[in-house]
Amino acid sequence: MKTVKHILQGKSSVIHAVSQNTLVLDALQMMMEKNISALLIVENDALVGIFTERDYARKIILQGKSSKDTPIHVVMTHNPRTITTEEKIESCMELMTTNHFRHLPVVENDIVIGIISIGDLVKHIIDDQRQTIDQLQSYISS
Repeated sequence: MKTVKHILQGKSSVIHAVSQNTLVLDALQMMMEKNISALLIVENDALVGIFTERDYARKIILQGKSSKDTPIHVVMTHNPRTITTEEKIESCMELMTTNHFRHLPVVENDIVIGIISIGDLVKHIIDDQRQTIDQLQSYISS
């Protein structure tokens, strides 16, 4: 069974992160520039939170806060659930579906080494199924 390690091998190793004192507006600007929907919050190389578009919608917009004046630590999700590279892809899908989140930080030895999204998982599963179909068609044809 394939693991998170397989997904990370096909992704960029760049980790987009900000500190807890980053203003929400600056975080949103970075998310727009990088075309991402989640940012990790890191202090002293330790993961302390995650900020997503969902956090913005629910904790800034709906609560009438200002993106210009609010530090990200006020609205981030503290101590997010993390996984390791050895986590099975199916387990990640179940975890994300059950808990209604779309991003999982990948941590090894207390160091953030990546992040996977529900989109990464779906893409991997589709690619894996396509490969299986191709192999079966090749087998049938021979």
